[in-house]
Amino acid sequence: VQLQASGGGLVQTGGSLRLSCAASERTFDIYAMAWFRQAPGKGREFVAGISRSGIRTDYADSAKGRFTISRDNTKNTVDLQMNSLTPEDTALYYCAARRGTRLDAPELYDSWGQGTQVTVSS
Repeated sequence: VQLQASGGGLVQTGGSLRLSCAASERTFDIYAMAWFRQAPGKGREFVAGISRSGIRTDYADSAKGRFTISRDNTKNTVDLQMNSLTPEDTALYYCAARRGTRLDAPELYDSWGQGTQVTVSS
């Protein structure tokens, strides 16, 4: 499946952004989806994931209470609403898809979008 992420940008501390990821495949609902991020000099980090149906979600501790992942299987999209952003959230954000059930392990995902940059200024 091909993924196209969008919605990144520059925002001040405390601001919000909504990332969106569009999938090319009509059988979108067979894929669990997730967002990961990678800051300069750091490894790829799990942010949030959502099951195929959207019933189950999982969040990194850093995202809990601030970020919300959602999906629309009729539009083949998955979104990440990010609130109360801090400079520590600055990174390149990737959406990813996999056909299994575990959400948080990047090595298990086999389809990745191109990344969208999020920069939070202090």
